[in-house]
Amino acid sequence: MALPMLEGIRVLDLTQIVAGPTCSRLLADAGAEVVKLELAPSGDRTRVGGLRTNHPEFKGDSQSTYFFQHNHSKSSLALDFKHPKGRELIKRLVASFDVLVENFSPGVMARAGLAYEDLKAINPRLVMCSISLAGQTGPLSQKPGYDYIAQAYAGVTDLIGDPNGAPSLITMAIGDTSTGIAAAMAVGFALLHRERTGEGQHVEASLLDTYFTMHEVAVPRVALRKGYTPKRTGSQHPDGGPTGIFVCSDGTYLTLAILPHQWRQFVDTLEMPQLLADPRFASASLRRDNNAALKAILEEWLARFPSRDAAIERLEMNRIPVAPVLTLNEAMAHPHLRERGTVRRVRDRALGEFDIPGSPVRFSARPPAEAVHADRLGEHNMAILGKYLGLSPEDVNDLHQEGVLVRDATLASDRRAPPSTS
Repeated sequence: MALPMLEGIRVLDLTQIVAGPTCSRLLADAGAEVVKLELAPSGDRTRVGGLRTNHPEFKGDSQSTYFFQHNHSKSSLALDFKHPKGRELIKRLVASFDVLVENFSPGVMARAGLAYEDLKAINPRLVMCSISLAGQTGPLSQKPGYDYIAQAYAGVTDLIGDPNGAPSLITMAIGDTSTGIAAAMAVGFALLHRERTGEGQHVEASLLDTYFTMHEVAVPRVALRKGYTPKRTGSQHPDGGPTGIFVCSDGTYLTLAILPHQWRQFVDTLEMPQLLADPRFASASLRRDNNAALKAILEEWLARFPSRDAAIERLEMNRIPVAPVLTLNEAMAHPHLRERGTVRRVRDRALGEFDIPGSPVRFSARPPAEAVHADRLGEHNMAILGKYLGLSPEDVNDLHQEGVLVRDATLASDRRAPPSTS
């Protein structure tokens, strides 16, 4: 019987923080066996972020909620990337793996003798995915940076915030996460290509490229309209609608989106037929130009209701796309997100029970795992090197003594091989 989804696919994960780990985590969720290669001495930098336990029983434990969220369902192999023996271990592992994902700055892998051409010589079927700020080539390729840097270069930051104030920052990892999703998509496509041709390949994803694709309609406008520059519109969509965020009688907010074909439907909901004859609102472009007046009319209408919920109920009676502006706390408690596993409850031996985001996709052939685990730093050093390279426990312990391998302090006295990752 054929293996379901990505089971049987082996992934080497040389990534850290968010974008790269998101890619490999999605592959793990789909059934791939993911070995996370963490760098000495402390592993993925998210191990020191998020929340950590203060329980004395777990003193020295390398786990954090930040690390768990982005790296569950993977096995940890922790080594010194700069040590010749560490790089040699990576090369030997490549022969047994289908995919390698890395998010070093462009050039780092090549200087370590681990460029795609080097690894292709070892394993011609390898799919290598490189994730970076701005791509492997081009004037910005050597620039260091993270999500917010790509956001600024993509012309996204300038369009967010009060039109009369400074630009605002998107304070969650939208670019990182979206780039990880795009990278996972690219890996999946490359694996399908390999199934059909037998050929591996090098694919890449960048935060800047991903952010730039998020511009919905403005890029052609800039290209075709001489002198046109999109402007910040604050809580309102630049194309009007009305589409945006609106205050309710109880001081809370809702957001709604009215597309041009829904204008009459919206007017009927407000029971203001005079708006259909108002020359200010006769077309979508005029409604955009007179959006401030339309916003005032809508908020005056919303003020008639005793609460936001009452206003939303009336709007939804006419199938108007509307939602309350929820706090994160409210979103996490919403029964829809709970029922679908969008909010996922997990448990860790040191951290206890807590919530993380679930997978953004669903597969009828593979329900999500009921429970997931995140490794301690180097937890599976012995199991991985024994399974793939045939190293004995004594060989692995010698590599620990030489500093080629590292592990969590709570594992250092445990010389037993952890459970097999097969």
